Amino acid sequence: MILELEGIYKDYMQGKMVVPVLKDIHLSVEEGEYVAIMGPSGSGKTTLMNLIGCLDVPTRGTYRLLGKDVSRAGEAQMAQIRNRWIGFVFQQFNLLPKLTALDNVALPLLYGGVGRGERRERAKAALEKVGLGDRLDFRPNQLSGGQCRRVAIARAIVGNPKLLLADEPTGALDSKSGEQVMDLFRQLNQEGSTIVMITHEREIAEHAGTLYHIRDGVLQGSAGKGGAHE
Repeated sequence: MILELEGIYKDYMQGKMVVPVLKDIHLSVEEGEYVAIMGPSGSGKTTLMNLIGCLDVPTRGTYRLLGKDVSRAGEAQMAQIRNRWIGFVFQQFNLLPKLTALDNVALPLLYGGVGRGERRERAKAALEKVGLGDRLDFRPNQLSGGQCRRVAIARAIVGNPKLLLADEPTGALDSKSGEQVMDLFRQLNQEGSTIVMITHEREIAEHAGTLYHIRDGVLQGSAGKGGAHE
Protein backbone atom coordinates (compact mmCIF):
# COMPACT_ATOMS: atom_id res chain seq x y z
CA MET A 1 0.00 0.00 0.00
CA ILE A 2 1.42 3.39 -1.01
CA LEU A 3 -0.85 5.58 1.09
CA GLU A 4 -3.66 5.21 3.62
CA LEU A 5 -5.84 8.01 4.98
CA GLU A 6 -8.01 7.09 7.97
CA GLY A 7 -10.57 9.48 9.46
CA ILE A 8 -8.86 12.59 8.11
CA TYR A 9 -10.29 15.97 9.08
CA LYS A 10 -8.87 19.36 8.19
CA ASP A 11 -10.16 22.56 9.79
CA TYR A 12 -9.05 26.15 9.36
CA MET A 13 -9.61 29.09 11.66
CA GLN A 14 -11.41 32.10 10.25
CA GLY A 15 -11.16 34.64 13.02
CA LYS A 16 -12.57 32.75 16.02
CA MET A 17 -14.67 30.44 13.87
CA VAL A 18 -13.61 26.90 12.92
CA VAL A 19 -14.16 26.18 9.22
CA PRO A 20 -14.21 22.44 8.38
CA VAL A 21 -12.71 21.68 4.95
CA LEU A 22 -12.17 17.89 4.95
CA LYS A 23 -14.55 15.57 6.80
CA ASP A 24 -13.75 11.98 7.77
CA ILE A 25 -11.70 11.12 4.67
CA HIS A 26 -10.82 7.46 4.12
CA LEU A 27 -8.63 6.61 1.13
CA SER A 28 -6.21 3.80 0.25
CA VAL A 29 -4.01 3.73 -2.84
CA GLU A 30 -2.04 0.65 -3.81
CA GLU A 31 1.28 0.56 -5.60
CA GLY A 32 0.83 0.98 -9.35
CA GLU A 33 -2.71 2.36 -9.04
CA TYR A 34 -3.91 5.33 -11.11
CA VAL A 35 -6.42 7.38 -9.11
CA ALA A 36 -8.35 10.52 -10.01
CA ILE A 37 -10.06 12.71 -7.41
CA MET A 38 -12.67 14.87 -9.08
CA GLY A 39 -14.56 17.79 -7.59
CA PRO A 40 -15.73 21.34 -8.26
CA SER A 41 -13.99 24.48 -7.04
CA GLY A 42 -14.21 24.74 -3.25
CA SER A 43 -14.81 21.02 -2.76
CA GLY A 44 -11.64 20.46 -0.72
CA LYS A 45 -9.69 18.64 -3.43
CA THR A 46 -6.66 20.96 -3.29
CA THR A 47 -6.54 20.71 0.50
CA LEU A 48 -6.64 16.92 0.16
CA MET A 49 -3.83 17.04 -2.41
CA ASN A 50 -1.73 19.17 -0.05
CA LEU A 51 -2.20 16.63 2.74
CA ILE A 52 -1.34 13.67 0.50
CA GLY A 53 1.71 15.56 -0.74
CA CYS A 54 2.94 16.35 2.79
CA LEU A 55 2.57 20.07 2.21
CA ASP A 56 0.17 20.23 5.17
CA VAL A 57 -0.90 18.05 8.10
CA PRO A 58 -4.42 17.00 9.12
CA THR A 59 -6.28 18.41 12.09
CA ARG A 60 -7.31 14.88 13.07
CA GLY A 61 -6.86 11.41 11.65
CA THR A 62 -4.01 9.21 10.47
CA TYR A 63 -2.00 9.39 7.25
CA ARG A 64 0.40 6.57 6.46
CA LEU A 65 2.72 6.93 3.49
CA LEU A 66 4.63 3.76 2.56
CA GLY A 67 3.63 2.38 5.95
CA LYS A 68 5.05 5.35 7.87
CA ASP A 69 2.73 7.55 9.94
CA VAL A 70 3.33 11.10 8.69
CA SER A 71 0.22 12.65 10.29
CA ARG A 72 2.23 14.83 12.67
CA ALA A 73 5.50 15.18 10.79
CA GLY A 74 7.43 18.41 11.27
CA GLU A 75 8.40 20.73 8.41
CA ALA A 76 11.94 19.36 8.03
CA GLN A 77 10.69 15.76 8.00
CA MET A 78 7.96 16.60 5.48
CA ALA A 79 10.49 18.28 3.19
CA GLN A 80 12.64 15.14 3.30
CA ILE A 81 9.62 12.92 2.57
CA ARG A 82 8.59 15.08 -0.40
CA ASN A 83 12.08 15.03 -1.87
CA ARG A 84 12.52 11.25 -1.51
CA TRP A 85 9.09 9.80 -2.16
CA ILE A 86 6.79 12.27 -3.96
CA GLY A 87 6.84 13.85 -7.42
CA PHE A 88 4.62 16.90 -7.99
CA VAL A 89 3.07 18.21 -11.20
CA PHE A 90 1.53 21.51 -10.16
CA GLN A 91 -1.29 23.32 -11.94
CA GLN A 92 1.12 26.15 -12.60
CA PHE A 93 4.33 24.90 -14.22
CA ASN A 94 6.51 26.45 -11.47
CA LEU A 95 9.55 26.39 -13.76
CA LEU A 96 12.38 28.83 -13.03
CA PRO A 97 12.47 31.20 -16.03
CA LYS A 98 16.26 31.72 -16.09
CA LEU A 99 17.07 27.99 -16.06
CA THR A 100 17.11 25.65 -19.05
CA ALA A 101 14.77 22.68 -19.23
CA LEU A 102 17.67 20.46 -18.20
CA ASP A 103 18.52 22.55 -15.14
CA ASN A 104 14.85 22.87 -14.12
CA VAL A 105 14.47 19.10 -14.20
CA ALA A 106 17.74 18.55 -12.32
CA LEU A 107 16.76 20.90 -9.48
CA PRO A 108 15.15 18.29 -7.14
CA LEU A 109 18.30 16.18 -7.46
CA LEU A 110 20.42 19.16 -6.44
CA TYR A 111 18.30 19.54 -3.29
CA GLY A 112 18.72 15.80 -2.74
CA GLY A 113 22.52 16.05 -2.77
CA VAL A 114 23.08 14.22 -6.09
CA GLY A 115 26.37 15.07 -7.85
CA ARG A 116 26.39 17.34 -10.91
CA GLY A 117 27.26 14.70 -13.50
CA GLU A 118 24.58 12.29 -12.31
CA ARG A 119 22.05 15.12 -12.05
CA ARG A 120 22.55 16.05 -15.68
CA GLU A 121 22.39 12.45 -16.91
CA ARG A 122 19.20 11.70 -15.01
CA ALA A 123 17.60 14.99 -16.05
CA LYS A 124 18.47 14.31 -19.69
CA ALA A 125 16.96 10.81 -19.46
CA ALA A 126 13.77 12.21 -17.90
CA LEU A 127 13.40 14.82 -20.65
CA GLU A 128 13.97 12.18 -23.32
CA LYS A 129 11.26 10.08 -21.68
CA VAL A 130 8.72 12.90 -22.08
CA GLY A 131 9.77 13.55 -25.68
CA LEU A 132 11.91 16.64 -25.10
CA GLY A 133 15.38 15.28 -25.71
CA ASP A 134 15.87 18.00 -28.34
CA ARG A 135 14.89 20.84 -25.96
CA LEU A 136 17.45 20.40 -23.17
CA ASP A 137 18.90 23.91 -23.46
CA PHE A 138 15.59 25.73 -24.04
CA ARG A 139 14.26 28.08 -21.37
CA PRO A 140 10.55 28.13 -20.43
CA ASN A 141 9.80 31.22 -22.55
CA GLN A 142 11.11 29.31 -25.59
CA LEU A 143 8.71 26.41 -25.04
CA SER A 144 4.99 25.95 -25.66
CA GLY A 145 2.55 25.40 -22.80
CA GLY A 146 2.40 21.68 -23.51
CA GLN A 147 6.20 21.45 -23.59
CA CYS A 148 6.46 23.33 -20.27
CA ARG A 149 4.01 20.84 -18.76
CA ARG A 150 6.15 17.97 -20.00
CA VAL A 151 9.25 19.60 -18.48
CA ALA A 152 7.30 19.79 -15.20
CA ILE A 153 6.44 16.08 -15.50
CA ALA A 154 10.10 15.24 -16.21
CA ARG A 155 11.07 17.19 -13.08
CA ALA A 156 8.45 15.24 -11.09
CA ILE A 157 9.74 11.82 -12.19
CA VAL A 158 13.50 12.49 -12.22
CA GLY A 159 13.91 11.31 -8.63
CA ASN A 160 12.01 8.04 -9.27
CA PRO A 161 9.32 8.91 -6.70
CA LYS A 162 7.05 6.31 -5.15
CA LEU A 163 4.04 8.57 -5.71
CA LEU A 164 3.27 11.04 -8.51
CA LEU A 165 0.77 13.80 -7.68
CA ALA A 166 -0.80 15.88 -10.44
CA ASP A 167 -2.96 18.95 -9.83
CA GLU A 168 -5.13 19.80 -12.87
CA PRO A 169 -2.43 18.43 -15.24
CA THR A 170 -4.15 19.69 -18.41
CA GLY A 171 -5.11 23.10 -17.04
CA ALA A 172 -4.50 26.00 -19.47
CA LEU A 173 -3.53 23.60 -22.28
CA ASP A 174 -5.20 23.22 -25.67
CA SER A 175 -6.92 19.90 -26.35
CA LYS A 176 -4.05 18.41 -28.37
CA SER A 177 -1.44 19.26 -25.72
CA GLY A 178 -3.80 17.94 -23.04
CA GLU A 179 -4.14 14.63 -24.86
CA GLN A 180 -0.35 14.34 -25.13
CA VAL A 181 0.00 14.92 -21.39
CA MET A 182 -2.64 12.30 -20.58
CA ASP A 183 -0.96 9.82 -22.94
CA LEU A 184 2.26 10.41 -21.02
CA PHE A 185 0.54 9.77 -17.69
CA ARG A 186 -0.92 6.55 -19.09
CA GLN A 187 2.54 5.44 -20.19
CA LEU A 188 4.07 6.25 -16.80
CA ASN A 189 1.35 4.27 -15.05
CA GLN A 190 1.82 1.31 -17.37
CA GLU A 191 5.52 1.39 -16.46
CA GLY A 192 4.62 1.13 -12.78
CA SER A 193 4.17 4.69 -11.51
CA THR A 194 1.52 5.25 -8.83
CA ILE A 195 -0.47 8.36 -9.77
CA VAL A 196 -2.99 10.46 -7.87
CA MET A 197 -4.53 13.19 -10.01
CA ILE A 198 -6.79 16.08 -8.98
CA THR A 199 -9.14 17.49 -11.59
CA HIS A 200 -12.54 19.10 -12.08
CA GLU A 201 -12.95 17.64 -15.58
CA ARG A 202 -14.70 14.28 -15.94
CA GLU A 203 -13.09 13.64 -19.34
CA ILE A 204 -9.65 13.92 -17.74
CA ALA A 205 -10.60 11.98 -14.60
CA GLU A 206 -11.79 9.04 -16.66
CA HIS A 207 -8.24 8.37 -17.86
CA ALA A 208 -7.59 6.96 -14.38
CA GLY A 209 -8.37 3.40 -13.35
CA THR A 210 -10.18 4.48 -10.18
CA LEU A 211 -12.28 7.60 -9.79
CA TYR A 212 -13.29 9.32 -6.56
CA HIS A 213 -15.56 12.33 -6.13
CA ILE A 214 -15.17 15.00 -3.47
CA ARG A 215 -17.84 17.54 -2.59
CA ASP A 216 -18.11 19.79 0.48
CA GLY A 217 -15.10 18.03 1.98
CA VAL A 218 -16.64 14.55 1.77
CA LEU A 219 -14.97 11.88 -0.37
CA GLN A 220 -17.04 9.31 -2.22
CA GLY A 221 -15.22 6.27 -3.54
CA SER A 222 -15.52 4.23 -6.69
CA ALA A 223 -14.59 0.67 -7.49
CA GLY A 224 -13.90 1.77 -11.05
CA LYS A 225 -14.60 4.60 -13.44
CA GLY A 226 -17.85 6.48 -13.14
CA GLY A 227 -19.87 4.77 -10.41
CA ALA A 228 -19.53 6.11 -6.89
CA HIS A 229 -20.67 4.93 -3.51
CA GLU A 230 -20.30 6.14 0.06
